[in-house]
Amino acid sequence: MIPAVVDPSGLQRYSDRVVDGIAAVFLALKRRPVIRYQRTSDTAKRIAHETAVSVKLWNKFSKNISFPANESHKLMYQHESGLFDFRRTESSPLLLVIDRRDDPIAQSVDISGLQDNKVDLRAIGSLSKDQQVEVVLSSEQDAFFKSNMYENFGDIGMNIKRMVDDFQQVAKSNQNIQTVEDMARFVDNYPEYKKMQGNVSKHVTLVTEMSKLVEARKLMLAVTDLLNNENVSEIDRLRLVMLYALRYEKENPVQLMQLFNKLASRSPKYKPGLVQFLLKQASVEKRTGDLFGNRDLMNIARNMARGLKGVENVYTQHQPLLFQTMESITRGRLRDVD
Repeated sequence: MIPAVVDPSGLQRYSDRVVDGIAAVFLALKRRPVIRYQRTSDTAKRIAHETAVSVKLWNKFSKNISFPANESHKLMYQHESGLFDFRRTESSPLLLVIDRRDDPIAQSVDISGLQDNKVDLRAIGSLSKDQQVEVVLSSEQDAFFKSNMYENFGDIGMNIKRMVDDFQQVAKSNQNIQTVEDMARFVDNYPEYKKMQGNVSKHVTLVTEMSKLVEARKLMLAVTDLLNNENVSEIDRLRLVMLYALRYEKENPVQLMQLFNKLASRSPKYKPGLVQFLLKQASVEKRTGDLFGNRDLMNIARNMARGLKGVENVYTQHQPLLFQTMESITRGRLRDVD
């Protein structure tokens, strides 16, 4: 992964590292991918082109690319093309190179503070003495997290409710111990029972504290109300203006300027220049996907239908752009123009 903002002098180092990693993965898998990249991103184009040359996937394509002499490192597999001469399969894997700036919202709305697969609950809420201070979220060790790690907050809440219901059924069955066989069965299942109990407790605690955080920080209020609310933290004010700027940068520039001024007066440490820098990095001209569902006619119609039907759970309204992209890939609808 290449940082969103990087010193041009260090770009080649980051690029080489990414290309080497991609080439190593496909060499280990013995697969030759089809490469697609985000057309509006110079970085994505660079990675895609250098990967193609690196593994010599497209002979004709590589002849049309010229690099300075000091960039010969990228051609390390040029003379070892036989390494990637695998038996052809019915379908080739897709390597999609995208720019994280295409979905700046994903980096603007984090409230859990997940770092190194750990969440410090003290940072997001007040805990009782018998509650866990820190929880580990690992897709390798936590089946519930693995199946829900990409879900939105609303769906996670409903899935936790089902998990709690399942656990209650197991707990009730364990209470009915009448024979020696029942006792032996309970002892055999006890480790799994305790593991399930701990997992349920962990996720219920985490979602409960996040819900409290949303309420305490008034994250569901209107934009101007939030900026004027004394209970809203300065970082949340900044995030709010950033989200508004990304959504309405072209449609309502006057209101956006007013929010810039309001942010400067309420949170002096965050200058409007931060929001303007975000727009410079990830404005509508830099993005290709339909981030807010207001470019594509089908998305507009879908949003209108959703509004007419009503949405019971407000947390399920937003879907990350990456989800839409992956869905388009699985259905074979990924557009060539992007």
